[in-house]
Amino acid sequence: MDTMTSPSLVDFHNDGSLAGILAALEPHSDKSLVLQYRGRTIQPGYHVTEVKAGSFVTLDCGGNPDQWHETILQVEDLPSVGGRDFMQVSKFRGILAQVATRVVLDADARLTFEVGTPDAPMQVFDVNTLAIEADRIVLALAARPAICKPRHRAAKEAAPAACCGTAAKGSGCCS
Repeated sequence: MDTMTSPSLVDFHNDGSLAGILAALEPHSDKSLVLQYRGRTIQPGYHVTEVKAGSFVTLDCGGNPDQWHETILQVEDLPSVGGRDFMQVSKFRGILAQVATRVVLDADARLTFEVGTPDAPMQVFDVNTLAIEADRIVLALAARPAICKPRHRAAKEAAPAACCGTAAKGSGCCS
């Protein structure tokens, strides 16, 4: 007896690493991979135009150093050509495997998507959730907001902000 079940949902809100997402996709190679961003579903002819392995060393507005790695997928949102359906998970994983033979991809790197249509600027997204449906995987992307890292950290720790507060005005931070 077939029973209808709700799709499984994997939440990547706090850990959208390359390895984590590839592992979640692995058992679903035969399914279509559908991306959703900014309240819309990507068109079936979408194309991964570039894979970037980024290493960042930064200094935030509070004078705090930081460093991390990202794998950045540039995706062009295009209509289907010749009735082509959405890319299969196996093809998506194959693209990343092929890139990994020539570019070092850090498995623990944050996975970032740059998505846009040919007539609009790209926008930056993080992986939010992955919904496993009967014949497709829906990867929901969330826009990456700009944040003041010291203020963000302080809010998480419920401590006074090291930056952008009245005490920091003369320090050159957030001026």
